Amino acid sequence: MSDVSTGIGKVVVNRAMSLDGFIAGPGHAMDWIAEHLTADTFPEVMAATGAMLIGRGTYEVAKRMSAQGTAYDGGAQFVLTHEPPGEPDPGVTFLSCDLEEAVATARSAAGGGNLEILGADVAAQCLRRGLVDEILVYVVPVLLGDGVRFSPPGLGRIDLEPFGTTRSGAVTMLRFRVRKQARPSSG
Repeated sequence: MSDVSTGIGKVVVNRAMSLDGFIAGPGHAMDWIAEHLTADTFPEVMAATGAMLIGRGTYEVAKRMSAQGTAYDGGAQFVLTHEPPGEPDPGVTFLSCDLEEAVATARSAAGGGNLEILGADVAAQCLRRGLVDEILVYVVPVLLGDGVRFSPPGLGRIDLEPFGTTRSGAVTMLRFRVRKQARPSSG
């Protein structure tokens, strides 16, 4: 949940995961998530979210899912990309800045709510740079066997502190705080 007393939300990596550790199936398929998880499954998470920062690949997958009737509304949407699309998307702000500026921009737009980070690559970059406060994982009762792993190779060790487990139907939500570690000095 966001810290209402300070008006500053948290930066939260939020993702569904199969029991065997995949956040998307082969070909970036995510239809298996909608079979078990909707915005109503954990409404407190949706209520705490003010904005989303998404990678370009995740944006494209979400567009396909939305066209199939599976929509997810987590507030203002920001897509971090090197190549914004030729045609604007009225519901999305495309950012071509550095990661820290993108997080600050999206966090400001969250209006005191949490900034949700979606997408394996953007989440890994945020974790590497110490920009994430919490990780929420929705464990979905399915084995995919292949696909996009929860974290990409080379992420490195990130220490977490578990602080909550909630079950809704067949889905279990695990909550972790990211233990802040000293960032390596550059020089």
